[in-house]
Amino acid sequence: MNAKVPREILEKARQIRGKRSRVVVDHILKHGSITTEDLENYGYKHPPRAVRDVREQGLPVEMFWTRSSDGRKIAGYRFGSPHDIRYNRLGGRRVFSKEFVSQVIEANGGRCGICRTGFERRYLQVDHRIPYEVVGDVRQRERDVAGYMPLCGSCNRAKSWSCEHCENWKNVKDSAICNSCYWARPDSYTHIAMREIRRLDIVWEENEVEDFNALTVKAGESDEAMPDYVKEVLRRHLKNRSR
Repeated sequence: MNAKVPREILEKARQIRGKRSRVVVDHILKHGSITTEDLENYGYKHPPRAVRDVREQGLPVEMFWTRSSDGRKIAGYRFGSPHDIRYNRLGGRRVFSKEFVSQVIEANGGRCGICRTGFERRYLQVDHRIPYEVVGDVRQRERDVAGYMPLCGSCNRAKSWSCEHCENWKNVKDSAICNSCYWARPDSYTHIAMREIRRLDIVWEENEVEDFNALTVKAGESDEAMPDYVKEVLRRHLKNRSR
């Protein structure tokens, strides 16, 4: 065990629950840090999620840059300052009941809350509109369906990455900021992770795929990337409508 770990960190580390969280904590205690490569070797394909599990239980973990075994630049993680321990968190987020998951999915019409694509229930994951890292334990006890959203795997990963790099998620912890973010309210938002950005996730399904293919061809003829071409089509449409 790393003898340099502060006593407060050690005490909090002993309280961490969950197999994935324990892997992170025990590895850092033994080696001083853990990398995304280490986590992948443990079988975790989304390393930041494993680290986030630990943070959500109140144990501070900070990121730093290091090198993989083949020389690539990768993320490493080590314990943060004892001053950043959040003592009101024990055991992390609670598991959703099957009934609650069904209620959230049904309330959203069986569609992802971000891209609005319809999925079978097994492909949707229920997530907090306002991240657990920000809102903490108190509000999570309410279990209000409106405070949660179903996400497909792709949108869940995109939301996780964006939130984890947001200053509000890392330091400010203001739920009002999250509540006006795209990742919480995609139909009514003023920013994305505190940046002046607007985003539109569009999915073409079934017969609509023909339209997508036609757009792809036109974009190629114009030598433009697909997002740029779609924006240009919309600009021309709006200009014609205003005449």
